[in-house]
Amino acid sequence: MKGNHWVDFQWDPLTFPHPEQMIARYKDRGLHICIWLNPYIAQASSLFDEAMTQGYLIKKTDGSVWQTDLWQPQMGIVDFTNPKAKKWYQDHLRRLLDMGVDSFKTDFGERIPVKDVVYFDGSDPLKMHNYYTQIYNQAVFDVLEEKRGQQEAVVFARSATVGGQSLPVHWAGDNSASYPSMAETLRAGLSLSLCGFGFWSHDIGGFEDTAPVDVYKRWIQFGLLSTHSRLHGSKSYRVPWHFDEESCLVLKKFVELKCQLMPYIYHHAIVSHQRGIPVLRPMMFEFYEDLVCDSLDLQYMLGDRLLVAPVFRQDGRVSFYLPEGQWTDFFTNEVYEGGRYYTKVYDFMHLPLMVRENTVLPLGGHNERPDYPYLENLTLKCYQLKDREDICVRVPTGDRDEEVDIHVIRHGHQLTVQSTRDLKGVHIEINGKKYDLDGLSMDIPY
Repeated sequence: MKGNHWVDFQWDPLTFPHPEQMIARYKDRGLHICIWLNPYIAQASSLFDEAMTQGYLIKKTDGSVWQTDLWQPQMGIVDFTNPKAKKWYQDHLRRLLDMGVDSFKTDFGERIPVKDVVYFDGSDPLKMHNYYTQIYNQAVFDVLEEKRGQQEAVVFARSATVGGQSLPVHWAGDNSASYPSMAETLRAGLSLSLCGFGFWSHDIGGFEDTAPVDVYKRWIQFGLLSTHSRLHGSKSYRVPWHFDEESCLVLKKFVELKCQLMPYIYHHAIVSHQRGIPVLRPMMFEFYEDLVCDSLDLQYMLGDRLLVAPVFRQDGRVSFYLPEGQWTDFFTNEVYEGGRYYTKVYDFMHLPLMVRENTVLPLGGHNERPDYPYLENLTLKCYQLKDREDICVRVPTGDRDEEVDIHVIRHGHQLTVQSTRDLKGVHIEINGKKYDLDGLSMDIPY
């Protein structure tokens, strides 16, 4: 959209002269398209007069349209309690979806007036201050479900309230390009997860200002080890070649790592969807009996098997706590004893990414994109397996929430691997040695 025209649901012809052809080119490359919008109608928008005349905007108590200059000159706010206003807004989204758009970034929705305003359905303005974002995102989400299918609908939302977890995904809003803000962002995400939000994202490198190169690289590590990842900012481009050559290498490594971890991450996404357990978890959520974990706010669990401790210092120094048990460094395979703190220095290619004992970690065989057949060339990597325990690894097939159960049982110096599906093409790695699996059951030396 043109500046001062939020929103008119029209592509700016100077920037996007041929939107349909552009979308088709991107889709030919296997990309999905998400476009930005908000619930405001500026007075310069071609839709303002219609929205005002038809009563589609929040009104003042004297019957006139409530307007503000906060983001755009004399903008109004769509009144989603009016069924006709909701349908009008949704019809514009349907047109964009018919063009090939896949999702919407539902920005704003949180600065809603509470004084001297009236809603179409008579809602209490004070209560609507927090609830408005829910009906705004719900209106967009409903159209996505209608046009893309129930399990394909996703928004990228900034604001939320109670119930917002049912309309994923949310991101952390406008942070700043600094280590303190990066730490605040993590704390916000951990807090959100305790509110039942299963998925969460943030602006890698910070939204405001331009990050020093070290902050950018450290935020890449943190951002790619979150459920959803994006490079975004307000004052400059966030592409890695605008920082330095090593930034490109760091981004490449951690993008490939996330793709490799997708069978594991996607499984926990299914768990979150079915049971409401967040993917990114505070330490006290997973280790509720360990009182040390109650105050840990600079590290987290990604799922139930991976511990992540982002680096928040220019010198690469980080202190982290490992709960009881044995933990293995994902990158070096060095084993650490839990129940204590560690302080180490990490380069930009590494950070504390620790694997919990008694883990069979599913690692994907593709690193160029996150959506692929997860069983294809899958490797099951074993970490400090306990004797005579049946470990069930649930591996998504990539077909919505369908999963295959693979059981790994250690009997002394032997492993038994069993599955309800032929394991041909799957591998298992034990102490640095990789074995090819085949059939429904195999015994392997441990």
